[in-house]
Amino acid sequence: MTLDDTGDSGDAGALDGPEAEVPAYTANGPARPSADELRARIPGWGVDLDPADRPSYPKLDPRPGLTGAHWSFPERQVEVQPRERSIEHRFLTPVFGTAQPMRGLSGRMRKLAYARWSEARNAHWLTLIAADRVDVVEGALLGLVRGRPDNVLAQTGVSSELTHHGVSSRLGQTRADWKHQLVDPVVVLGPWVLAGWGVVAAVRRVLR
Repeated sequence: MTLDDTGDSGDAGALDGPEAEVPAYTANGPARPSADELRARIPGWGVDLDPADRPSYPKLDPRPGLTGAHWSFPERQVEVQPRERSIEHRFLTPVFGTAQPMRGLSGRMRKLAYARWSEARNAHWLTLIAADRVDVVEGALLGLVRGRPDNVLAQTGVSSELTHHGVSSRLGQTRADWKHQLVDPVVVLGPWVLAGWGVVAAVRRVLR
């Protein structure tokens, strides 16, 4: 099974020459060095080769026909909308999620992270983390525009402090998190207060 056999007609990440014949997502897998070569190159490699030292044995049985699968390569999911993939992958996995389609500025940031940086680079993950923060702001603004703003008190659980023994659950207990509890309201409500102050300042500047 090669890349050409999967029906992927896109040229993104396509390879030419012998590299294109490396199996992907099949039972065969790509060519691997021998156990002796790996053991000589990597200290400690192969310590679990002996089945007697492997708790998972004999559950892991590589013999064909034991999985019940009726295919050697899974049927590929139809890509209705372009999905991001790491540059380490030649093509999308046979199955992928579509529940959270990318949108707005956060979506562009995620596309940049996948298209430009390897998963081994900090820039890849830091950009994705930043995109998550941007997505939160986009969601809050979208809810405000639609007339359904976030209910800060309910969603942060602040009101439960008054109705579910917020004080007695902390005093006289051996909880390890009591030291930072005074900071929690600042961490939770601080960004909302700053955002509100920024909106008020911007409106006042426009009205002048």
